Amino acid sequence: MFLEALSPVTQQLDVQLSFAINGEPVSVDNVSPAMTLLEYLRLSGRAGTKEGCGDGDCGACTVAIVGEGADGQPHYQAVNSCLIPLGAVVGRQVLTADGITQCTIPKDAFVKEPVTIDKLHPVQSAMVETGGSQCGYCTPGFIMSLFAAYYDGTPDDLSVEGNLCRCTGYLPIRRAARMVAEAAPQDRFAEQLGASSTALLPFAYMTDNNGHSERFYRPTQLAEVLDLLQQHPDATLVAGGTDLGLEMSWHRQHYPILISLEAIAELKQVQHTEASVEIGAAVPLSHIEANLHGIFPAMDEMIHWFAARQVRNRATLGGNIGTASPIGDLPPVLLALDATLKLAGPSGDRTLPLANFFTGYRQTELQPGEVIVSVQIPRGWTAASDRRLTQSYKIGKRGTDDISIVAAAFVVDVDSSNTILHARLGYGGVAATPARATEVEAFLVGKPWNAETIQAAKPLLKEAFTPLTDLRGSADYRKLLVVNLFEKFFVEFP
Repeated sequence: MFLEALSPVTQQLDVQLSFAINGEPVSVDNVSPAMTLLEYLRLSGRAGTKEGCGDGDCGACTVAIVGEGADGQPHYQAVNSCLIPLGAVVGRQVLTADGITQCTIPKDAFVKEPVTIDKLHPVQSAMVETGGSQCGYCTPGFIMSLFAAYYDGTPDDLSVEGNLCRCTGYLPIRRAARMVAEAAPQDRFAEQLGASSTALLPFAYMTDNNGHSERFYRPTQLAEVLDLLQQHPDATLVAGGTDLGLEMSWHRQHYPILISLEAIAELKQVQHTEASVEIGAAVPLSHIEANLHGIFPAMDEMIHWFAARQVRNRATLGGNIGTASPIGDLPPVLLALDATLKLAGPSGDRTLPLANFFTGYRQTELQPGEVIVSVQIPRGWTAASDRRLTQSYKIGKRGTDDISIVAAAFVVDVDSSNTILHARLGYGGVAATPARATEVEAFLVGKPWNAETIQAAKPLLKEAFTPLTDLRGSADYRKLLVVNLFEKFFVEFP
């Protein structure tokens, strides 16, 4: 069984969570592994990290962790500390806004003992010089987003897209980003990053608080995950935690057993063939954004609008599918691209078209003990097609950093005479699950790709779904979006 097969590190359940905060080793016990990093930081007196929304929307709680970048090298990554369970930072290095100011003067002929003084980091100095802080509540989050971007050489508007400012305005913050954009960091943080490792070791933790036993497992092999699920069928899987983290942040649910998928190598692979691309379920969206850009334009567009940098650094492809949210951003794209899931379970591996995966609101075809391993997306066009038209759209109250009212993705293949050979229309936010407008797809095939066909399809599209009315939009509004987004697609790709 799993515990017998594990390395010596995790044969014994640990009673401490160990990590580093601003270079200082930290070990805590008798705490829930589902406690968020933000909650721990503030309870331990590290109040420089602020709590704003608690939902990963405002960025006030942003910290930097050392993680593996899209190039496989260590990078400082900006993340929302309100969404990360404490168990997920075991073995990691965490940096906060109040921990990047220290500067040590070494002992020499004039200094008898080493002296540590406060000195602003370049991004902090730039914010001061440009007047980028007013009430100051959001400032630590902006600082840490810019800090991570500073060492990547990308301090720009996109680096702070997940940080909201309600009083200063963004112009001085943008000026601060430009001030440090040309710098070549050569300081202790750059040196520490170069010497860092991103390897996540296997780990198992148990605590008992007020009679509530809680466990956190971080195995390193898929077989170990499957064995753990056999032993603990009620366990909760966690990867990036950007969806599950909402429940943890607000203490809405108790998680007695968490199994992390972050260290499973089999779930973090990307395989290219002439026919398809297979993406591991635990590959972060920021890696997909960087490494697969240009292969699937509809995916490129949707990932651009997917939350913000802090979320994309943590969120995974498998997580966005596995939560089965009707407003998940990527399922409509994957439905339009005819994606197939590879699943692993106690009875072996199997494949399943994504179109057959969602069975109801937050319900899927996953069997007990099964895990999403990867997503396979075909590259090819329909035989005899002359060109492929494809795009995705997301309608929300904000551009980035918001959930969708309606999301849509379209793929249309046409031949040399402009006749439609293949059509896929994927939607989110209009039904209990992400879904395709299959009747409209069938109607389109064989017809010319022209304005008359689009007009004929519009009445069918308007009745294809029965959306709900909620705070983000009415059912009638959503029905109009279903139609208008497809017409917009035709206008943009005539």
